[in-house]
Amino acid sequence: MAVIDSMRQLSVLHITRYAYSADVESAQHAAVLVPRDTPWQRVLDWELDITPEPDGWRGAAERVRRDAWGNARLVFGHARVHQRLTVSSRFSVALQSRPAPDPARGPAWEQAALQPMAGFEEVREFGLPSPLAMPDAAIRNFAGRAFVPGTTVAQVGLTLQHLIHDSLHYRPASTQVSTRAAQALAQGAGVCQDFAHLFIACARSRGLAARYVSGYLLTQPPPGQPRLVGADASHAWVELWCPEQGWMALDPTNDIPANLDHVTLAWGRDYNDVAPLRGVLRGGGTASLVVEVTVEPEA
Repeated sequence: MAVIDSMRQLSVLHITRYAYSADVESAQHAAVLVPRDTPWQRVLDWELDITPEPDGWRGAAERVRRDAWGNARLVFGHARVHQRLTVSSRFSVALQSRPAPDPARGPAWEQAALQPMAGFEEVREFGLPSPLAMPDAAIRNFAGRAFVPGTTVAQVGLTLQHLIHDSLHYRPASTQVSTRAAQALAQGAGVCQDFAHLFIACARSRGLAARYVSGYLLTQPPPGQPRLVGADASHAWVELWCPEQGWMALDPTNDIPANLDHVTLAWGRDYNDVAPLRGVLRGGGTASLVVEVTVEPEA
């Protein structure tokens, strides 16, 4: 895979605001909001602000723990009554161009699917079904259009990316975070999470390993229009394991390989492994949620 000598530095601000209709008497939260270093991404700085301040809070650094895939997680709680919660994550990263996928390089997908993956336990795990990316007969049939006999894994990935992009309509609020890949395929619409889950389920249906990547996307405003603060959104794409090219990052929502516009936060088997913020509350009634994301280039 050829690498283009290119760099970019981006800053990200991710604000999550909850407003509750009744008092929250106590709460426990888990957050996956710490960006990770990768071969193509270096974290320059990161800070987290939480209002109201969690119990025993002495900064986020002491709460961070790594999971089995190297993602940073932190847990915090409140034992005092509150009706609002604001969590703000702010950081900067330096990005380097990833190698361009080479569809002619590597083994045929049938051969890759049969490899025992000795010494690659993490790769093997991402080949197993997970709740939101569970293959079924409809997904396997759909995937067959990309899995042409003798085709390389990389070519299958690029074809599958294009196929999903053309088959699903991007429709905000058309699905929930609990929507499964099969449901999104059946309704023919979804958001970036659903595009990623469908890709992963298709890959796993034929014995290939693929993982869910959560992060952010630098979006470009219309010509002549300013970049609006808070107008961006969190994003999701996939990484497909290619034995001779490593993890190949593909964005089926936009039908492009992930590169200098994509900021990696975490990866897992599906969304459930890397949800940015979740919690268990006592009280609270109903909750309204507002999420604001701003991704900006730095000079």
